[in-house]
Amino acid sequence: MERVAIAAARSPLSDRARPMDQTGTIEKATDVLFFLHRQSAGCGISDIGRALDIPKSSVHRLLAALASRGLVEKDDTGRYRTGMALVALGLGVLEREPIVQVVRPILEQLALSVGETCFLVAARGGRLRVLEKAEGTGFLRAAPQVGAEVPHRVTAAGKLYLALDPEALAPPVDGHSSAAPVRSEEVRDGDRARIRIQERGLAWNRDEWIAGLSVVAGAVYMGDRLVGALALALPSPALAERDAQELEQQVKAAAEEASSRLSGLGRVPGSAWPPAADSR
Repeated sequence: MERVAIAAARSPLSDRARPMDQTGTIEKATDVLFFLHRQSAGCGISDIGRALDIPKSSVHRLLAALASRGLVEKDDTGRYRTGMALVALGLGVLEREPIVQVVRPILEQLALSVGETCFLVAARGGRLRVLEKAEGTGFLRAAPQVGAEVPHRVTAAGKLYLALDPEALAPPVDGHSSAAPVRSEEVRDGDRARIRIQERGLAWNRDEWIAGLSVVAGAVYMGDRLVGALALALPSPALAERDAQELEQQVKAAAEEASSRLSGLGRVPGSAWPPAADSR
């Protein structure tokens, strides 16, 4: 009877602790996945444990569970990297994004036309994420990958959002986003620049985020709601050799075409879209 009483007294505590333990395990597994995602090569158990301050035994168990679902893969040297199942999950999310399905062919056509890498960026959970990209022929083939977060204060896409829909960059109510809140004074400080962006639907970033990189982005709408930014990135030295106004016109035409398709309006009358392929 005494043992039964002791077990009964302990069980509520165990029931309360179990969800916390499960939550902690999920968080650690997520940390492992994000850590491996950021690495350019596979990592050993000791490397992962030291980087995340997790015991090797725990790392081993986490990796075993993740590997059983194909979320991580182990190579012949015993090092781990993200697995194809994780790629499939990410692609599945993107395929359910109507904006990606609509904008992808436009993005590819723009990249073909200008010969540079183009991106679709949108606000998700208070952060700016790369939803899709079309590779150009320049050095930017290793530029931000699909799913990557980009800063909003120093990027062309971020400037568009700050000028046109700053509320989209505020953290969600549940507080899970790590993005810093957008202060109203940040928008007020650049009144003239903000008004110009609002009037033109275009924004530039010249060497502000990455040295040697220039980006022009155009606003993409669904109806009257900003749903993304279509961005063209190129090396800053190359920009000096290109007609910046022509690049703006091509980006703006692509963004307007995307907006028209997303809004169900068909082709934009008198639009310069599609552009001719780059002949350089």
